[in-house]
Amino acid sequence: MEYTTAVQIRNAIENKKVTAIEVLEHYLDIIAQKDKEIGAFLEVFEDDARAQAKKIDEMVASGESLPRMAGVPIAVKDNILVKGHIASAGSKILENHVATYDATAVANLKEAGAVIIGRTNMDEFAMGSSTETSFWQVTKNPVDTTKVPGGSSGGSVAAVAAGMVPVALGSSTGGSIQQPASLCGVYGMKPTYGFVSRYGLIALGSSLDQIGAITNDAKDMALVLEVIEGIDEHDATSVDIPEVVTHELLQDNFEGMTFGVPKEYFVDEMDADVKKLVEEAIEKIKSAGGTIKEVSLPLTEYALPAYYIIQPAEASSNLGRFDGMRYGTRAQSDKLKESYLMSRGGGFGKEVKRRIMIGTYVLSAGYYDAYYKKALQIRQMISKDFERVFEEVDVLVGPTSPVVAWGLGDKFDDPIAMYLADIFTVSVNIAGISSISVPCGLAKGLPVGLQFLAGAGQDGKILRAAAAFEALTK
Repeated sequence: MEYTTAVQIRNAIENKKVTAIEVLEHYLDIIAQKDKEIGAFLEVFEDDARAQAKKIDEMVASGESLPRMAGVPIAVKDNILVKGHIASAGSKILENHVATYDATAVANLKEAGAVIIGRTNMDEFAMGSSTETSFWQVTKNPVDTTKVPGGSSGGSVAAVAAGMVPVALGSSTGGSIQQPASLCGVYGMKPTYGFVSRYGLIALGSSLDQIGAITNDAKDMALVLEVIEGIDEHDATSVDIPEVVTHELLQDNFEGMTFGVPKEYFVDEMDADVKKLVEEAIEKIKSAGGTIKEVSLPLTEYALPAYYIIQPAEASSNLGRFDGMRYGTRAQSDKLKESYLMSRGGGFGKEVKRRIMIGTYVLSAGYYDAYYKKALQIRQMISKDFERVFEEVDVLVGPTSPVVAWGLGDKFDDPIAMYLADIFTVSVNIAGISSISVPCGLAKGLPVGLQFLAGAGQDGKILRAAAAFEALTK
């Protein structure tokens, strides 16, 4: 099939060049061919998807005007609820949890005519940077199946990178969309905090979590965000969007834009080939009319430690509800305390237990002020750092990940090394700003991502930067 992006698919269906069923069957065939090796999907909703696609074809036949994403197949991360289907968040403790309602983002996609094709693998409760902590399976990088795809949205990213879907939803708590997008060579965006409702997203860190999208180009990203963004009565932290950027209005030039290059984003631990590619990309932006300015974000080094205090603390609180009584699998015991211990002990994996323990520790009476309160103070200072810099520049540009995809199992037993993979992305969630990773070349035969960041509410600027860079590098 010659139509590979959401925009192309929707237009081809409207112009009767292809039917929604034909599009769906094309992608179902690719999933059947490729996913046994890659392991991106936990479940494919074949019957539901065919029913949704059939409705779109009926609309075309009756001459009705089509909604914005009519007939576009979309995969959804396993922590985002799809009514009538299991949402396990990659964990054994929720292996039988069937969603009783659609997440707002999913409901918006369905209303826009998108076809929800299945749910994708992820690190357990989104805790991980490689999609290896999933209880169910290990997902592989489609570019090189001996490598990790990144995480925690590795299943969604791998599905797009392998051509199994044109679009997927993911979630980012500390870079869980951008980092795997970088490692797999696709587009991944984390919008401003509150721009996409968190209603129906299984919570990890409530002040950090944000649903976003993975696509193959900037226009598709604009289209998806146009559909899923907006204020929601079910989510008190959702906000009204000041300006909706549609793909038809997306500019693809750098004219009048000033790009800040944070000197702290080029650390000694960064892979030399990655650094070279990112520096070359910045030079291309400059040669194409963008103004480049070196800036400083001096608190960058504190973002990772602050994140790994705040996020485990919020995870400890959020995951307290999973006790085998109301959700998930209940351990068989006639003693209440023993049932709790067995349910949580057997239901949670190693990384989840580690972070619950860290979070409980930093929230405890003797350590709250020393750790959690201090981390919140650092968070405010990091936000002010970004606010100051965005008074001088429109967009920040730098690497998404300090390294290319590493081998399966290489860092699995070294949590600190795994945490460092998110060094350039955790600040985005801490400050609540927007970020997008775009492909900028190959190092050692593996994809490298370039990251654009903009201030809260300025998502249109990074969409424009992404579109312009795409036009420049095609």
